[in-house]
Amino acid sequence: MSYRVLALVLCVGLAGATTGAQSKDQNKEQERLGTCASVIEEILNVPDNVPQEVLDKAECVIVIPSMTKVAMGFGGSYGRGAMVCRSGKDFNGRWGAPAMYAIEGGSFGLQLGAQATDVVLMVMNRKGVDALLSSKVKLGGEASAAAGPKGRHVEASTDASMRAEILSYSRSRGLFAGISLDGTSLRPDDDATEEVYGRKISARDIIAGTNVQVPPSGRALVTVLDKRAPYNQSSRK
Repeated sequence: MSYRVLALVLCVGLAGATTGAQSKDQNKEQERLGTCASVIEEILNVPDNVPQEVLDKAECVIVIPSMTKVAMGFGGSYGRGAMVCRSGKDFNGRWGAPAMYAIEGGSFGLQLGAQATDVVLMVMNRKGVDALLSSKVKLGGEASAAAGPKGRHVEASTDASMRAEILSYSRSRGLFAGISLDGTSLRPDDDATEEVYGRKISARDIIAGTNVQVPPSGRALVTVLDKRAPYNQSSRK
């Protein structure tokens, strides 16, 4: 075999391997969007969990399936998922295209165990949205966060938590009884977003833009939100 033919064979093989790896990554992120849809639907179907008023007034929803938290003296957490926001300048339209997001952080304390937790975050106002679209944001720092109220209706006693920019809900499986998001950070997962859309595009362009269509892999997630809370019921709207 001549050197030219050998070089051609190697190039073709390398190109095929690269394409295969890209396709695998893309499929993984598309599957993640499908998992996000299943998680939010299951959580919203649990009686007395997320009040309808909270979802009705949310500007955006972030779903992180199976956020992993491991600890042995020092705790750390990491997860990847998606954020979907209402469309329109004032976030008062139907739910738009998803942007991929990652959550990461750590906490000190006497901890031992491992946990996988489905996390749902409700972004309740424009300040919270702007913080998330800018760059990495630390919960409790650049964006205030609180455990979301539970029950069929939001009681007056939850007014303090309802003033938070982000409300958190979780469904835990593992050795920890609960979850704390203090000190964790949220950031756009640009690589995952590129795998979903097949091109580089920022979270801000997806959320604030008008020409980004919902990808096929994200339709189930958007459909769940459109069905459960089609309109923004915030009083200021």
